[in-house]
Amino acid sequence: MADPMADIKGLAQTALQWPARMLFPPACAGCRRHVSQPGVLCGDCWPKLRLLERPWCPVMGTPFTHDMGEGFLSAEAIADPPPFERARAAAAYSGVARQMVQGLKYNDRTDLAPWMAGWMARAGADLLEEADVIVPVPLHWQRFFRRKFNQSAELGRALAGRSGRHFLPQAIKRVRPTRQQVGLERTAREENVRTAFQVPPEVEIEIAGRRVLVVDDVYTTGATVRAVARTLKRKGAAAVDVLTFARVLPGDFRADESETI
Repeated sequence: MADPMADIKGLAQTALQWPARMLFPPACAGCRRHVSQPGVLCGDCWPKLRLLERPWCPVMGTPFTHDMGEGFLSAEAIADPPPFERARAAAAYSGVARQMVQGLKYNDRTDLAPWMAGWMARAGADLLEEADVIVPVPLHWQRFFRRKFNQSAELGRALAGRSGRHFLPQAIKRVRPTRQQVGLERTAREENVRTAFQVPPEVEIEIAGRRVLVVDDVYTTGATVRAVARTLKRKGAAAVDVLTFARVLPGDFRADESETI
């Protein structure tokens, strides 16, 4: 028998949401066309979102065209082993995913972060399950002052809220300003972020011996998250994983691609 109180509570909640829906109707996360509920894509945008699925490289998270067998590594993971243990991304950095990243980063669309984090939680479920702390890639204070928020921290905070993991945005700092990564080739990107990050002494005890999940918006060449991972490991992190919303797939990289900055 149905619980009448549950039905009444449901109706009351719907009634309370109605004024907000009228004043601020839910919009598509891609094109902002009106949709039935918050955080969904319209029929035109949904086919333009390429979610990354298994089978993928267990280290880099790059998808394979077919199942290569358990433990099979991509050429990238073999030729250039990363300082982190695993990387995962929710979507390929193209189409709607690119629009969402740029909307969050450059157009103050912080409302997108919870919905993007939902897709990230799906792609990185195993990473979240094993993580002790969630650490966003930081901005230098000068850039933070201009932008007013850190897009990676917005994603990390939403992931922590969904997973119950400890959110530690102060675990690592960008101690020197770096050039915009846009327009730089891979070697220039790596040099740009070399020695750019530090773990404050008062935070070392909170990462020592722990598995850290580094969160960012886009994985392009990996230069930024590699530098962050090395810094965390030097200060005692037991392991570092990386989770991003989008990823530029091998073969798709162009020097003008936008990356976290």
